[in-house]
Amino acid sequence: MRHLLPALLVICFASQAMACAAPVCQVPQAELSFGRVITFDDLPSSPGVGREVEGVLDQPGAQFGERFAGQLLLSEGGFDRIEGRALAPLSVLAGQTGQSLGVMRLTQTSVLQGYGPQGFPNVDAIGEGAVAILFDRDQSAIGLDIRGGEAGMARVVFLRRDGTEIAALEVQPLAEDSYGFRRNAAAPDIAGILILNRDPQGIALDNIRFDGLDLLG
Repeated sequence: MRHLLPALLVICFASQAMACAAPVCQVPQAELSFGRVITFDDLPSSPGVGREVEGVLDQPGAQFGERFAGQLLLSEGGFDRIEGRALAPLSVLAGQTGQSLGVMRLTQTSVLQGYGPQGFPNVDAIGEGAVAILFDRDQSAIGLDIRGGEAGMARVVFLRRDGTEIAALEVQPLAEDSYGFRRNAAAPDIAGILILNRDPQGIALDNIRFDGLDLLG
């Protein structure tokens, strides 16, 4: 039996890699193991409409903004819409004052949100803006928590370091839950993601997970 273990492990990992036939697949986050998590709990925050983030938000292992350099900000139905190809090398940009990011304090945690076209401090802007995340090193899997979510839809765009698009997934119906995404064959080339939504109440993000131990180790 002992001599069969290496072969069984190879078959197991090969099956996991083949399970994702699309460029990026949504998978249960419980199936992934991550080495790092960004919680936002140590950032200045406020309840209600939250507290604005000035400029690009730097966190260990990642930067947060509204979009990537080269992309154009538009609006549609009270939500941010992003068009155009990102430039190489991938770099994140903050939005205009009042229309970029904010940190909101909930009962037991702080969450990151994008302010939509209505602008801070308008309550209708909360969670309706775009959020771009640039990782310090390329990833093969990413996890995150969505707070809010009233059965709407989110669009998650995965980008390489040269600005090319790997895939764009529509996630719906949205709910307060944890979401996992894994690259086909565990290819470590996800440099950044862009998150847009069309949820009735907007969404916020928490617990951004990356540096997959079982994928990169």
